[in-house]
Amino acid sequence: MMWDMTLGALNGLGYPIVQQTLDNGLRVISSPDHLAPSVAVNIWYDVGSRDEEEGRTGFAHLFEHVMFQGSAHVASGQHIALLQAAGAVVNATTWFDRTNYFETLPTGGLDLALWLEADRMATLLDALTQENLDNQREVVKEEKRQRYDNVPYGDVMELLNTLTFPPDHPYGHTTIGSMEDLDAATLEDVHSFFKRHYLPNNAVLSIVGDVEPEDAFERAEIYFGPLASGTKPPKPGNGSLPPLSGMPRVETSGQVPAEAVYFSWRLPARGGSDFDALDLGLTVLGHGQTSRLHKNLVRTTEHAEGSGASAMGLIGGNSFGLSYARSRDGISPEQLEQEMAELIDQLLSEGPNEDELRRAKAQFERHWLHELARVDSRADALGEYATLHGDPNLINSRIAEITAIGSDEVRSALQDWVRPDQRATLIYRQEA
Repeated sequence: MMWDMTLGALNGLGYPIVQQTLDNGLRVISSPDHLAPSVAVNIWYDVGSRDEEEGRTGFAHLFEHVMFQGSAHVASGQHIALLQAAGAVVNATTWFDRTNYFETLPTGGLDLALWLEADRMATLLDALTQENLDNQREVVKEEKRQRYDNVPYGDVMELLNTLTFPPDHPYGHTTIGSMEDLDAATLEDVHSFFKRHYLPNNAVLSIVGDVEPEDAFERAEIYFGPLASGTKPPKPGNGSLPPLSGMPRVETSGQVPAEAVYFSWRLPARGGSDFDALDLGLTVLGHGQTSRLHKNLVRTTEHAEGSGASAMGLIGGNSFGLSYARSRDGISPEQLEQEMAELIDQLLSEGPNEDELRRAKAQFERHWLHELARVDSRADALGEYATLHGDPNLINSRIAEITAIGSDEVRSALQDWVRPDQRATLIYRQEA
């Protein structure tokens, strides 16, 4: 096994970061915190919807469900039941770039959590029968009906994906995937996906809380050390595309409470100062009640009942930018679109003023410190930066990196990526 003997002080808060790599390639990160007798166990698998093949979309998200259906030594439904009986909070999420599984529980339950995670990493396929697959396939379909098909604006992300990325791009489909692809998936297809991606050398295990690094590493070795590594799957092509061109536009309608306008942009991949500058710029534009969209469209003219803007950081060549506003009665989407465009053009021309940029940086710092102060979200951040950027210690430099960005950098990044001819537009009308 390999040790990283460099201890990283976590933003001056006194939480060290220690890394170890097991012989099978599993990266283990420890960050002790004895404030409370609890521990967070968090596993990031380097697989998300961008790793899915054409005709096999939705597999990463399907496994978010299948992974709780038992393994060789755990009966179906007992993974969550055993952890909850030990006082744990348990969940999992899937995104474009990763899938993660996590639990936070009293320190005495650490061995249970590690054993359960190791057992399903090693032996999930022993329990993945046709019956389990069919059952979880129906669960995913019901989730899609509840979260996408039968809620207002539920199809917005899918429509914006289509406008922003070509269909063969790694980000050209949503994480929920195609129900037709899931229906067509065989048990052999699903087994093959697991064997390719759910490997110890394709994962990062973070153990954060009331346990010392030596103890955490010893337990990780006990439970995960015997697991065999495999051939790490190749990542999809870089996927880097230039900013949008051609001003793609689509209109749709549905049973929605208000008509709405959405803008989307291709942005550079996360991990560089250009993305951070755009993140700050879109915060100034649309995050919170002091943002330009809210102050002008919601509070001053009262033409919008809600608005927002954000940057979605992704690693595979490009990220995703979004802005929206929902109109009040009597205000057409076209009028709202024009007013949004004028506010964005003004921001591109002038850049953020000193107060706006200071507020945006303060919002980032407050959120970042809040996340790192909790053992569960700190474990998630460590797994995120180890998986996506190769180094969990990068979380130490985030506040300094954001603080160093000036107004001119924000304006320049916006002018490079968020010009009027670089956006896609979605108009969402109310059905008559």
